[in-house]
Amino acid sequence: MNNNTITITIIILISIFTYQIIPYPSNQHQSLYKTIMSSITNTKLKRKVGIVGYGSLGKFLANAIMTDARAKEELELVFVWNRTPEKVLEDVKSGKLPENVFLKDLENFKERKAELIVEVAHAVITESMGPKFLETANYMVGSPTCFASQSLEKNIRDQLKVNKDNNLPYGVFIPAGALWGANDIQKLADRGTLKGLSVTMKFSADALRLKGALKDTLDEIVAKGNQTEEILLYEGPIRNLAPMAPNNVNTIACAALAGHNLGFDQTNARLYAAAPDLGAHVVIVNVEGPGGFKVDTTRFNPAKKGAVTGNATYNSFLSSMLAASRKTGMGNSGTMSFL
Repeated sequence: MNNNTITITIIILISIFTYQIIPYPSNQHQSLYKTIMSSITNTKLKRKVGIVGYGSLGKFLANAIMTDARAKEELELVFVWNRTPEKVLEDVKSGKLPENVFLKDLENFKERKAELIVEVAHAVITESMGPKFLETANYMVGSPTCFASQSLEKNIRDQLKVNKDNNLPYGVFIPAGALWGANDIQKLADRGTLKGLSVTMKFSADALRLKGALKDTLDEIVAKGNQTEEILLYEGPIRNLAPMAPNNVNTIACAALAGHNLGFDQTNARLYAAAPDLGAHVVIVNVEGPGGFKVDTTRFNPAKKGAVTGNATYNSFLSSMLAASRKTGMGNSGTMSFL
């Protein structure tokens, strides 16, 4: 871009925003403005990020935005919300978080003008707030087990269609997290050539957060004590497992979304209570394609005792958050993308 072009472009932008041909700084045009200005001035303008959930992963991401070399250069933390606000307020009081990022009522999220909202709380957040988030921001769903609900998935996809029809630059991002090969699975599904998809996950009993009958089964195992071998807790479609293990099987839900021609009803899930001394989360992915094509991967992710999130998954989420912020305003209107 030569100097004359730069000068003319800047004059046009100033005219547009001064005379409110495009109402700046509305969220709809902020991302476009930042993308153009970054290109013209060769500088990075920070994307505004809101974090929903302040457990171990939420804390990690919030801290990364303020301290990680790449993240603090590209991102600005505009709010942190947690179901129990005391967790956030403790870190505000200790100086770990700026006071102005605390958001008491999630319904007031629009006041913070976040361009990317990152959910790392629970699947229920997308049910209650997902479509609202997508009216004014991109949305990174860290708990994709929510999509086991067909009505919820329809609501999200309906909002994505509204965004696309109205050229609103907001879409959904699904972080791969602990899933290896999500984009490759999606490519097969896009062509209708994904023939089989099975994902096995293994956790020590103290890292499992289960509900209903599955919790009862695990409680019996723990009560007996002296577990020395892995025990199969569930095998079948991920749609049935997701509501019983929403915190543990997001990786399998991500696989079902990527393998959309099979989806939640034909993606096979296995969940094990691993031997107590495993010291890791294990994810085994088996993919079948046309003509005898097969891919089998095993991911061994060391984890702290009782932790739902494995050690390597933290940095995977950070990379996904950065990738999502870079795609903000870049033609992702009404789309669902894997990062």
